[in-house]
Amino acid sequence: MKTFFRSLFIIIVFIAQLIATDQSEKRPYVILVSIDGFRWDYLDRDIAPNLQALAKEGVRALTLQPAFPSITFPNHYTIVTGLYPQNHGLIDNVFRNPFNNKRYSMYKNETVRDDYWYGGEALWVTARKNGVKSASYFWVGSETNLPYKHPDYFKYYDGSVSHKSRVDEIVRWMQLPAGQRPRLLFLYFSDVDTWGHRGGPDSPELNRAVAKVDSAIGYLRSRLAQIGKTDSVNIIVVSDHGMTSTRGKKMIALEELFDIDRYPADGHDAVAHIYTQNARETRNLYKQIKKKEDGFRVYMREEMPPYWHFSKHPYIGNLVLVADLGNIIVKTLDQKRKRESRKPLGMHGYDNFSLDMHGLFVAAGPAFKQGYRTGTVQNVDVYPLICKILNLIPNQKTDGRLERVEAVLKR
Repeated sequence: MKTFFRSLFIIIVFIAQLIATDQSEKRPYVILVSIDGFRWDYLDRDIAPNLQALAKEGVRALTLQPAFPSITFPNHYTIVTGLYPQNHGLIDNVFRNPFNNKRYSMYKNETVRDDYWYGGEALWVTARKNGVKSASYFWVGSETNLPYKHPDYFKYYDGSVSHKSRVDEIVRWMQLPAGQRPRLLFLYFSDVDTWGHRGGPDSPELNRAVAKVDSAIGYLRSRLAQIGKTDSVNIIVVSDHGMTSTRGKKMIALEELFDIDRYPADGHDAVAHIYTQNARETRNLYKQIKKKEDGFRVYMREEMPPYWHFSKHPYIGNLVLVADLGNIIVKTLDQKRKRESRKPLGMHGYDNFSLDMHGLFVAAGPAFKQGYRTGTVQNVDVYPLICKILNLIPNQKTDGRLERVEAVLKR
């Protein structure tokens, strides 16, 4: 009798595991892929057949509008929080807290991994709160030094890792036992941005970079088919910003506009933040720079264009200089001379209403309509969209709105 009940127990446990596994396989996955610097119209050059196939099978937006400034770190973090930079605090690639002069730089691991700078709630935190595991093969904010603020599985950024290795690890994570397996995954490629800067958006080098990343998308889809996940995986491909040509454009040195030893300044190519001590200094310096406006615009923080959503955070400069499309801001005359001799041929960071700054949004999978086209999607809306697909309760403090984007989903 004991043997009978023991055997019965084993059979029940086995059946329960099969049912749990079957239910797990039916639950949706989301893989969010970022192709840094992929301008929206690159897809129409007939050099990315895998992305074109994805768009044909699923959804393609006309463009993905970045937040301002249209640069890498703020926008990657905007995509996963649904917050404008003024609300999550990562306001530039390089900036400072003017109250203690603590500085953030995308080039320094110690600041990139410091939770101090990352406000809001990233998708991987939302997922954890909802009992969903996540994994990231490179994403801004995913390397934070607080365990509960990064994905369950993540990699520290290393640009030398091959595309194949990145995809293979994504697939390995998706083959973990059901209780350990992430259903929300992040994947990042930098090549298109790199060659957009070096060669410009119309260069053969840029086109080769697009083709290379497209091959990685094709490899990802073939690997998903190999492990039988095609019917349950939603792939969303986005970019953080576009790119514009700098040929024939101006180089602007802050040193020519004001005393850079008296007024500290930070920023990155298209945008500069200038910090003053008080309102009087701000007004006087504004008047001084305003007289020299040529190839850029100067704004007082509180008078920034409302559609930029870029006036509320104290890390934003008291004055902000924004270069005209294609022009580049540097700090010193020496930097101006050096960069003019080896100027990047492509740049971004400018007004996010410029189409050259707009990125890519294509998606396909069981949650998405087939062969559907829509207009411009705002990147803050990616957060609530993914929450909807995975049945996550979103953080209420978000600028994203599901109603602006949910038409891409099946009813």
